[in-house]
Amino acid sequence: MADRTTLLRPPPNDPNKAPIENALDVTELAVLGPNIFTNTHPPWHPPGARGIYGGAVIAMCLAAAQRTVSPDFVVHSCHCYFLLAGSSELPILFHVEQVRDGRSFATRTVQARQRGRCIFTTTISFTVRTEPSSSPSSSSASGSGRQRQQQQQQVSHSSEMPCDADGKPLQPPPDDYSDEPDLSNPGPFQGTKIEIVNAGSDKPGEKKTRQWIRARGKIAGGMPAHLEALAYVSDSYFIGTITRIHKLWRFPFRAEEFDSLPEDLQRKVKSLHQWEGMGEDPREMVGQPVIGMMVSLDHTIYFHNPSKVRADEWMLNEMESPWAGDGRGVVTQKIFSKDGTLLATCVQEGLVRLQQPNPEERKESKL
Repeated sequence: MADRTTLLRPPPNDPNKAPIENALDVTELAVLGPNIFTNTHPPWHPPGARGIYGGAVIAMCLAAAQRTVSPDFVVHSCHCYFLLAGSSELPILFHVEQVRDGRSFATRTVQARQRGRCIFTTTISFTVRTEPSSSPSSSSASGSGRQRQQQQQQVSHSSEMPCDADGKPLQPPPDDYSDEPDLSNPGPFQGTKIEIVNAGSDKPGEKKTRQWIRARGKIAGGMPAHLEALAYVSDSYFIGTITRIHKLWRFPFRAEEFDSLPEDLQRKVKSLHQWEGMGEDPREMVGQPVIGMMVSLDHTIYFHNPSKVRADEWMLNEMESPWAGDGRGVVTQKIFSKDGTLLATCVQEGLVRLQQPNPEERKESKL
């Protein structure tokens, strides 16, 4: 079983599902014990990354956990820790522990394991749904309890959709949007060019990044699939916000070497540099600090309006960083639906180390 990306032979992708649904599918392994799952398809390993894409592990852990709770419950928070770089050459086992099942909340912990070692762990909290019952006259105890909960007075507020220069709420791209970089292997999500707000400020904490994103295709799996897709994309460009607001060089060659690259590689680097909001010309980065190591340490998602999440429709993410120091950085993210509803708030801390003048003397095999 060594060096297999999945424990079982992957089935063909289901053409009736969106690409993200096939990518995040998990298979229950009842033969090994209760509440044990594995990845159905090989996980994605981003080029140049230390391990598999963290958002995929978050989302598959959520997928496994959602399979163990009553349909009456919906996720409202995930608290995650990245422990080891995951390998794309090995299957992942997801061990779900049913910590608690209460009347209003349910708690699950999930460990993602490879070769017996925990590479990722998360605690996921679910709450009973509060949407109006489809049958208002229902006399069931659970239905009556939900109606009473809805009738209670409660505090309520939400961040509003960011506005453009004219003070009007930002509008999503057209449905037929296709203005993306020419990538040889496009992922299950598409997005617009990243905009850096207050790019001219000399205070990184005043800058924000914005990008419209949506899943390719049409998600068929209902609310659970939409929430898993949101969890997946929440890790995209997240801790990398630090590189954009500090204008850090991150490519595996020096900015001074750009002119010596083959022309086709120059075009790709320039396109990606512009796409990430770093400027028009990579040569403007000569002399800027260089990233030595950048990895995510933890990741938290608060789901505010689960029933309104439509991950296959345009969503706006806005990221900013309140603090960086001591080799780490913290980034916060808000995700809005196209109608301005705040869908989720996310927080991530990551390791952010700059390349020193003599990097050969500072090689590290472990964090």
